[in-house]
Amino acid sequence: MAKSNDKMVANNKKAYHDYFILDKIETGIALHGTEVKSLRMGKCSIKESFIRIENGEVFIYSMHISPYEKGNIFNKDPLRVRKLLLHKSEINKLIGKTKEKGMAIVPLKVYFKGSLVKVEIGLAKGKKLYDKRQDIAKKDQRREAERDFKMKLR
Repeated sequence: MAKSNDKMVANNKKAYHDYFILDKIETGIALHGTEVKSLRMGKCSIKESFIRIENGEVFIYSMHISPYEKGNIFNKDPLRVRKLLLHKSEINKLIGKTKEKGMAIVPLKVYFKGSLVKVEIGLAKGKKLYDKRQDIAKKDQRREAERDFKMKLR
């Protein structure tokens, strides 16, 4: 088994609660130097962020990267719009899928792959309230089953 050198920076658990994730795509992201340094320190949040496609380019909005402490004048706005790096065919595929009703593109996680910053985005379909309730009920059942199993082993 090969050793993975991926380092997780941010994870979007809320996306899995609010959406059915149908497809995942790994993308690059255009950043400035102090933003990368801040990411290496783990100062990133993608909880409220979302993705839009404008003029054949993909952008991520509301991704918060805290300013680098030692960056002074080189620091950028923490909530600025950042460009995601995708091939044209992937962008066309996403455009076609998001034309369908209820489909959205959401960021799932930010991580380092070697020295490169990657963003995993997901093609998602919104959940209804009853779907969320069913998921919570399934988690509770699984947790109870695991608890019972542990009790039987003792």
